[in-house]
Amino acid sequence: MDFTLSDEQQAIVEAVRKVVDGHDDAYWLDRDRTGEFPHDFHAAMAEGGWLGIAMPEEFGGAGLGVTEAALMMHEVANSPGAMAACSSIHMNIFGPHAMVVYGTDEQRTRWLPELIEGRVKACFAVTEPNVGLDTTNIKTRAEPDGNGYVVNGHKVWTSTAQVADKIVLLTRTTPREDCKKPTDGLTLFYTDLDRNAVDVREIEKMGRKAVDSNELFIDGLKVPGEDRIGEEGKGFQYILHSLNPERVLVGAEAVGIGRQALGRATQYAKDRVVFDRPIGQNQAIQHPLADSWCELEAAWLAVLRAGHLYDSGAPCGPECNMAKYYAAEVAFRACDRAVMTHGGMGYAKEFHVERLLREVYVTRIAPVSRELILSHIAERALGLPKSY
Repeated sequence: MDFTLSDEQQAIVEAVRKVVDGHDDAYWLDRDRTGEFPHDFHAAMAEGGWLGIAMPEEFGGAGLGVTEAALMMHEVANSPGAMAACSSIHMNIFGPHAMVVYGTDEQRTRWLPELIEGRVKACFAVTEPNVGLDTTNIKTRAEPDGNGYVVNGHKVWTSTAQVADKIVLLTRTTPREDCKKPTDGLTLFYTDLDRNAVDVREIEKMGRKAVDSNELFIDGLKVPGEDRIGEEGKGFQYILHSLNPERVLVGAEAVGIGRQALGRATQYAKDRVVFDRPIGQNQAIQHPLADSWCELEAAWLAVLRAGHLYDSGAPCGPECNMAKYYAAEVAFRACDRAVMTHGGMGYAKEFHVERLLREVYVTRIAPVSRELILSHIAERALGLPKSY
């Protein structure tokens, strides 16, 4: 199996690199301080056509695979923007997948071009405060109302809702107790984020300040019937199709952040002189950084393999989960080592590595916890009995 990049893939890497290089340390440090959404970065990625990298060509996308999307997101992550830059465009890469696969021609024509062109921003509302990863237990209800629905409920950790025009919304249309299976009775919508019916409250958080996360209080949101994706009651099956690609993308992003941190630590170890010698001459500095290089290289191969399996249509659940899990763990170590290599200056914002450490944390938590991934692998790869 050859993971050498094709000429087309190498061209993607180089073109995306030109975009991210236009937004430097000062730009992203300012966004981290002010919390202002990186609108101009988002616009630059849209102008280059990158927001539609995995969307169909007939709607303005590039029609490429998850592997190419992972290459793109790796370059975005391996930049001063790190996870903030990734999260500003992440929704465009995996979020519309259900629309592409299960939407009607009319819906795809109506929805996809404006997302690809960056004229519209969307958010993804699935989890709820008392549910977490137990998605089948969500309580947000969509009740029939004429030719549409009225939605009431409560969502949490909905990113970009402060700036979004649209919302991908998972609801219950049939109570769980009235369904044959817990996964039945969930319905997916893509509709206007009407702020007269949705109270959006930002959550102050550890990192990625430039890309907001929010609680949504939904009270009487009217959703036209033509904004329902696919059949009523089959929304859970629809969102499952985006889970493996998202794990591949988060793995790629984690590796990118880890490599950004490792590059900064390596340069500092070359430049910082103590006791008349660069600290990078000391094996206590060298060995942890070399170890992180090895780990990040291995994680990157795992990400590429998972992407290749998905794009070829092969079963890939354990591989996609493993790539996300391992990449997040080794990236976290790389960022931690970068802070420690800088010593006291690692704690200072002006050297940026503390921001990378804060931002890499989310790759270990979202979209699924380390523990649930390990449970999945234990069951699916090792054949152990289900534990949850």
